[in-house]
Amino acid sequence: MSDLLPKIREICHLFKINPQRSKGQNFLITESVYDYIVKVAEIGSEDIVLEVGPGLGFLTTRLARQAKQVIAVELDDNLAAYLQTGFSLENIDNVTVVNQDILKFNLADYLPSDASYKVVANLPYNITSFFLRQFLSAEYPPSSLILMLQKEVAERIVAQPPEMSLLAVSVQYYAQPEILKIVKAGNFWPEPKVDSALVKFTVTRRQNLKLADKLFFRMVKIGFSAKRKMLKNNLAAGLKIPTVTLENILLTNNFPPQIRAENLSLTDWQKLFAALRDFVV
Repeated sequence: MSDLLPKIREICHLFKINPQRSKGQNFLITESVYDYIVKVAEIGSEDIVLEVGPGLGFLTTRLARQAKQVIAVELDDNLAAYLQTGFSLENIDNVTVVNQDILKFNLADYLPSDASYKVVANLPYNITSFFLRQFLSAEYPPSSLILMLQKEVAERIVAQPPEMSLLAVSVQYYAQPEILKIVKAGNFWPEPKVDSALVKFTVTRRQNLKLADKLFFRMVKIGFSAKRKMLKNNLAAGLKIPTVTLENILLTNNFPPQIRAENLSLTDWQKLFAALRDFVV
């Protein structure tokens, strides 16, 4: 394992790059973790990779060696300028650096709308939910995502009953998430206050059904609207159904009347949606 910290400090000093915690700029300093990310991303010579938050480009360079094309989206102006200069000097011509906010990024400006692509990202913790919603529910989602996330968030995403959450249902509706590796805080500089987790998302839902998706998530959001209440009370109030009617629907579908939202798996929610479809408007 080679520690990149001295090199990273030198680059930051020379190019006046000051990592900002508020932007989630915690640079990965452990080479073996970079190598592991590339390995599990399973990048082939014909693959197009969207990298989010390339930072100083250590992962970008590795991805470029494997992929047909890398689109590296970096919000920070100084980092984007450093990357553009560096790749130009090294004659790396299959990397496109985009100085933009990923949440405002339009992939169609860089790829045909139906092109297959993979996502690799070391995400700022504060945009995780927005990012997942944007890309998993996109008309043309990636085939897979390898994301470095806050460990606690990763555990919420992969949760199963009785620890389900709105986030878990929302992600698992579109993809199968799996924690591949816990990455301790000491592998980053500046060192964050929490550990991270590398998560693989295998996209399972390739077609966004628009209205059906919208109604399904309306029901799920209502189900989780008051955590301390039983599911029947949340749904009865939110969907304006008599509680006794809702209780009968639960019983008919083999759900205990006292069940809470966190006890339902994704399959359970889909089963319940089928039973309540006419009430969700």
